[in-house]
Amino acid sequence: MLTDTIAAISTPLGEGGIAVIRVSGNDAVPIVEPLFKGKRKLTKVESHTVHYGSIVNPKTGDKLEEALVTVMRAPRSFTMEDVVEISCHGGIVSVKKVLDLLLEQPVRLAEPGEFTKRAFLNGRIDLSQAEAVMDLIRSKSDRAFQIAMKQAEGALSKRIQELRHTLVETMAHIEVNIDYPEHDVEELTNAFISDKCEGAITTIEGLLKTAEQGKLLREGITTVIVGKPNVGKSSLLNALAQENRAIVTDIPGTTRDVIEEYVTIKGIPLRLLDTAGIRETADVVEQIGVERSRSALAEADLVLLVLNSNSELEPDEIVLLDQLKDRQCIVILNKTDLPQKIDLTKVTSRMEEERIVQMSVRTQEGMDQLEKSITGLFFSGGLESADFTYVSNVRHVQLLKQAKSALEEAVGAVEMKVPIDMIQIDIRTAWERLGEIIGDSVSDSLIDQIFSQFCLGK
Repeated sequence: MLTDTIAAISTPLGEGGIAVIRVSGNDAVPIVEPLFKGKRKLTKVESHTVHYGSIVNPKTGDKLEEALVTVMRAPRSFTMEDVVEISCHGGIVSVKKVLDLLLEQPVRLAEPGEFTKRAFLNGRIDLSQAEAVMDLIRSKSDRAFQIAMKQAEGALSKRIQELRHTLVETMAHIEVNIDYPEHDVEELTNAFISDKCEGAITTIEGLLKTAEQGKLLREGITTVIVGKPNVGKSSLLNALAQENRAIVTDIPGTTRDVIEEYVTIKGIPLRLLDTAGIRETADVVEQIGVERSRSALAEADLVLLVLNSNSELEPDEIVLLDQLKDRQCIVILNKTDLPQKIDLTKVTSRMEEERIVQMSVRTQEGMDQLEKSITGLFFSGGLESADFTYVSNVRHVQLLKQAKSALEEAVGAVEMKVPIDMIQIDIRTAWERLGEIIGDSVSDSLIDQIFSQFCLGK
């Protein structure tokens, strides 16, 4: 499979200024050369040069497209193979014509993520860096992009390699003592093993400490806006999104379905869900909307409960307050630009004051306080410095937990005076689990599963 030539469209399909078709393989340059009519033959040009010309059908001589062709020779390419990138006019028809012509040659359509997979298998990047490539593409905020970029550059890989090196040293020490027992001082050996394992556990705990924050920065905080009809839920969504995303009227029950929008607050991505007002209604369509609101509420990471400070609390709102007091919830007392009629004691008796924000969505007063409350709720210690390594991948988190558990078993075995050759089994297990993060010890089926989640052309 790795010796053949592959091709795929690497830019999003649809209308655009340009589109890029990537070709990779040891025969990529000689395969593309007959299809390209320019001043020089592609097999004669230097690596990392761009050439203007036309894409032609070699059988008929018909000109299909005007193009810029970039040649990158191995190993100085993303896949560490010869790579040719054809930049042509963006558009479904033009790109399809060029790709179809390529596939008539000894070229096959690349599988999802196959270019990145080849970069991994050819040793250019490790598995954690490969996964970071997809995180870069899917980043929904500047902070998430920075985390993915650091991982793609090898920040996490370096930490894992250092951990594995420590464990290899420990296993080597154990091997020496097994081979030369007459030189072994049991107390010193046990102290050495415990010290190394506990140090590795501390490092792993430091990485796992960032896991929840990393997951939120990577995937976004699922945030549901709930409340009675006409309290300002849709207005709040529009204010946070800074556009008129939802219809806003004085008529209760305008929102009938869940409206979704991604926004970024202080570098943190929020997946905002504006829901239908929760109330009893005879309207069949609105009933469906209310039911969807309740489902979204159950799955949310964060709930923004909007109350109207210009009216008294209703029984349904008191029920909602009681239901949400143990959840990650912020109560928004909206319409503070109008006379206050709400009984604040009924709210403060059910929710801590730092989780109550008084604001006017119409005048934007209190918006800064809402943003601070959201970041404080999930990142009470603040975001770590730019050079800190976050763990955001679920697979990595599980493997780190398994490695930590194996090392804890090793420390416990030392305390129980278990023979050191038995302790080595736990240390090797931890070493292997860490290796799975960077791809040093991982099955082919897992590799295929990981890269199948990538987009075509990457």
